[in-house]
Amino acid sequence: MRPRPTIADVARAAGVSKGAVSFALNDRPGVAEATRARILAVADDLGWTPSHRARALSSSRAMTVGLVLARLPETLSADPFFPAFIGGVEATLSDRGQALLLQVVADQQSERRSYEALAANGRVDGVFLTDLRVDDPRPDLLKSLGLPTVVIAPGPVDSPWPVVAVDDRPGITAAVEHLVSLGHRQIAHVAGPLEFVHTRSRREAWATALQVAGLEEGPCLHADFSPAGGAEATNRLLDSAEPPTAIVFANDMMAIAGMSAAQTRGLHVPDDLSVTGFDDTPIAGHLRPPLTTVRTDVVAWGRAAADALLRLIDGGPCLDLSLPSPQLVVRASTAAPSLAETDSA
Repeated sequence: MRPRPTIADVARAAGVSKGAVSFALNDRPGVAEATRARILAVADDLGWTPSHRARALSSSRAMTVGLVLARLPETLSADPFFPAFIGGVEATLSDRGQALLLQVVADQQSERRSYEALAANGRVDGVFLTDLRVDDPRPDLLKSLGLPTVVIAPGPVDSPWPVVAVDDRPGITAAVEHLVSLGHRQIAHVAGPLEFVHTRSRREAWATALQVAGLEEGPCLHADFSPAGGAEATNRLLDSAEPPTAIVFANDMMAIAGMSAAQTRGLHVPDDLSVTGFDDTPIAGHLRPPLTTVRTDVVAWGRAAADALLRLIDGGPCLDLSLPSPQLVVRASTAAPSLAETDSA
């Protein structure tokens, strides 16, 4: 068995010092581009990959970034956002020889302890901050801990750290405008937990779009983003004295469960009830009927967030970044309300 190549082997074959190999690998200044390309080509030919531990020791860094999620495992497992976001993050990190440390905790108190432990033990060089809350204490906590942070938000927010944002309001606005154009006048909203900033931004977009259309604000129920929460909220809306003809859901999982709840009651989607979601999960286009929903490039969001965090850790400039707004994808879960519903309205 051939011995594993070392950094000395790469340096010797490329005709450079070991320091130059390290600089080329870490994309640090001081190495000409032609030399950098030659070093990387030699490393690839030899099949050499750096030791994560050695790189961490040589740079006095953990070579790892963190993501702490305060969510119940049952809710997290049903949420398609985080697998896609983490996929984008990992794509960027792996290209840079970095690792991701993921911690899932039950509550905000445990979340705070996790951040404090990560900072005290030097296990990560920085963190992503997601699920931004109203009056969120975490940005200031992370600043006091000295942990470089990139905030993932649904729009520009006041933060001591750089923000990578996707404004979700145009997507919700487009969903309401689409339903109004079909003739719907009773449009409800099933939102997420009230504590989240993105829950409030989506609810405000829904309410504003109705106001602009000259319609009264319909009922809004808050759920937990889970399928069970979506089904329960749908049943409550359909049991009301004036059930809606359309429901705008804050994510696809609740929308899919809402469609199932309506169909279980003998209603037809979209003739009796139109439904829109948010996320455009892979299954959304394969339902019966396919789900009208709002598409966000979550993988690109993860890539951009990882790139921003690594720049921040390296001490480079890292300004707030707004990514393209989500787009409405119209499918067969929305249609004009039935004639009887239109007449009664």
